[in-house]
Amino acid sequence: MNIFGRSSPPPKWSAQFCGCGENPTTCLITCCLPCITFGQIAEVVDEGRSSCAVQGCVYGLLMTITCHWLYSCLYRERLRAKFGLPAEPCCDCCVHFCCEACALCQEHAELKARGLDPSKGWIGPPHAPPPHMPPTMFR
Repeated sequence: MNIFGRSSPPPKWSAQFCGCGENPTTCLITCCLPCITFGQIAEVVDEGRSSCAVQGCVYGLLMTITCHWLYSCLYRERLRAKFGLPAEPCCDCCVHFCCEACALCQEHAELKARGLDPSKGWIGPPHAPPPHMPPTMFR
């Protein structure tokens, strides 16, 4: 609720679920090699705690037994929780089971719309400068 007693509207997805054509490059990569798009999304959602390459390989291995959609729906759930997004158009697992490519494109576009470009990887807070060390030798 805000200061006037009215509740603010819930956050919405910035990208449409079937809006894959808005970014043809992401759409093409996702249709041909979804493990790349998934790896990029996972690295950003995990805030750099996992790498794009590792996540993409796990996803690719799961594709061989057609369970990749289960893994990717977990990351959709994390992304939604991070930004307070609704489960639209239906639950996360149904979205990934019915149209994996559309779901990955939407998640990729959502991260970009929020200033996080998954194709560039996780760019976290800047590292602190090295500590100042006193000189060890004097003349």
